[in-house]
Amino acid sequence: MVNLRQAFRHTPPEKTGTPYRLVVYVTGGPEDSRLLEIVEKIGQRQNTFITIAYVVEVQQSMPLDAELPAEIERGETVLHGAEVLANRCVGGRRDHISTELLQARSAGAAIVDEAIDSDADAIMLSFSIRKKHGRPTIGDTVEYVLRNAPCEVIVIRQGKPNGRSDELGTP
Repeated sequence: MVNLRQAFRHTPPEKTGTPYRLVVYVTGGPEDSRLLEIVEKIGQRQNTFITIAYVVEVQQSMPLDAELPAEIERGETVLHGAEVLANRCVGGRRDHISTELLQARSAGAAIVDEAIDSDADAIMLSFSIRKKHGRPTIGDTVEYVLRNAPCEVIVIRQGKPNGRSDELGTP
């Protein structure tokens, strides 16, 4: 197991040891850029293999393998943009980056399955606090991943632009 504190410390290249496998969940939202900045910091200090995942969630009323061209096109666009940014993280070694466009009922379950399939050391995802039924929540995806991930989970919470936390009712 890789200690995440060591991932942020300067480590000479000859001491990188075993590769660090990271699954990064992107949504195409504003949180992705901050998430990929942190991936870059980890990638510069470790021999890192990055799997960037985007999940197209399929409604229960549709078959799981339904054709969803608009959503798939958006996913491919988001993955391409994330791959370009992540390419900096691994010093241009394209064989260290893979992208996965997943189609599932639940994004959380798809992310956990991808982490299991790729034998990930950690999952990275971001979120911002939203209201659901009038109460602040982290969302179903983040909650599912935190409860079920077989590895470490790195969660980045996006702050409000003005530094306030109005959703929680505090300044």
